[in-house]
Amino acid sequence: MFEKLKTRWGVGGWGLFLILVTFACGGSACAYLGRKILGVIYPETGPLRTFLYILLITVLWPFCVLIISIPLGQFRFFSNYLNRVAKRLFGKK
Repeated sequence: MFEKLKTRWGVGGWGLFLILVTFACGGSACAYLGRKILGVIYPETGPLRTFLYILLITVLWPFCVLIISIPLGQFRFFSNYLNRVAKRLFGKK
């Protein structure tokens, strides 16, 4: 599995490790920030809060991953990755 990712992304073992760490830290930071922001904006529990949390996480995740990728030296990879994802979601421009 890791060999496929290294080949697909064109990175070595250390680069793959840093990319996976960035994904993990970016996701964790996003979840933490999302809970804190939503606690201030909408403190009640219920289905609306769950919907707002999912929406907030969807918006926050790319920013968290890009910010975390800077000190780990993976900014170029993640900016290209997010551009590819955006093209798939919103069509080619």
